[in-house]
Amino acid sequence: MWRLRREDAVAVEPFARFFEPLRKSVVIACEPGQAFGVFTERMGTWWPLTGYSLFRERAVHCGIEPNVGGEVFEMKDDGERCVWGRVLEWAPPDRLVLSWHPGLSPEQAQEVEIRFTPVAGGTRVDLEHRDWHQLGDRAPDLRESYDGGWDSVLARFATHACDVEEGTS
Repeated sequence: MWRLRREDAVAVEPFARFFEPLRKSVVIACEPGQAFGVFTERMGTWWPLTGYSLFRERAVHCGIEPNVGGEVFEMKDDGERCVWGRVLEWAPPDRLVLSWHPGLSPEQAQEVEIRFTPVAGGTRVDLEHRDWHQLGDRAPDLRESYDGGWDSVLARFATHACDVEEGTS
C-alpha cells in the first residue's frame, strides 16, 4: 500500500499554492453584453501587446475567433500568426472559457475562464486561470508571472471596456 510520508508532505507543501487557480476581478461601468463584446470582438484594441505577446514590438493585432474551437491568436507585422489557445466554451454575454498556451505546445495548455456578471452600476469581470499542473516544473515561475500580468491586462481592459457605445464594433 502506498502511503505519503511526513517528510514527503513537507517537501510538497510549498509547491501546492502554485497549482491553485489564479483569480482576478474588476468591476466596470457598462453592461455585461458590452463588456463581453469588447473583451472578445475588440481584444486587439485594448490588449497590451507590447508587454504581453510573443512577437513583442512586432505584434500588430490579437483576437478571439467567436465560436467554440476558434483560435485565440496574435499577428505579427509580416502577417505571421501565432496561436495562444482555443475557445472551449462560448456563452455570450456571461462566460468564456479558453485553452491557454502562448508560446507553449497545446499539450501544456491551461484553462482561462472569464465571467461577466451584472452588478449595481455595471459588470464584475472574474478571471480564473487554472490547470497549472500542465506546466510541470515551470508552473511556479509562470504562475507568478501571470499573477501580475493578469492584473495589468484586466486594468487595461477596464480602461477601454466602456469607451465604446454598446452595439458598435
